[in-house]
Amino acid sequence: MTDDQERLLAVFEVRVRDLMALCDRQKREIEGLIGTLESKDKELEQAMQTIRGLEAKCESMLTARIISANEKEMKSARMRLSKLVREVDKCIALLNE
Repeated sequence: MTDDQERLLAVFEVRVRDLMALCDRQKREIEGLIGTLESKDKELEQAMQTIRGLEAKCESMLTARIISANEKEMKSARMRLSKLVREVDKCIALLNE
């Protein structure tokens, strides 16, 4: 082999080693990114579970509020009805005199 060919072969070997090293670095980076992605997926799933739990809690609270509001309305209606009954009783008492 001539000196020129040996020099070209040495350059080629260096470039192949550099390419292999780059390939190894890229594989490690990809593995790291896959790990990060998996951890983010787990965090996302936990956040989604938390959201679902909070939505259920919110729905329960809204239902309780509606029931509470209905109870307040019923109490108010009873008070108005009692007032009307008292007025009617007064009118009857006046008519009986």
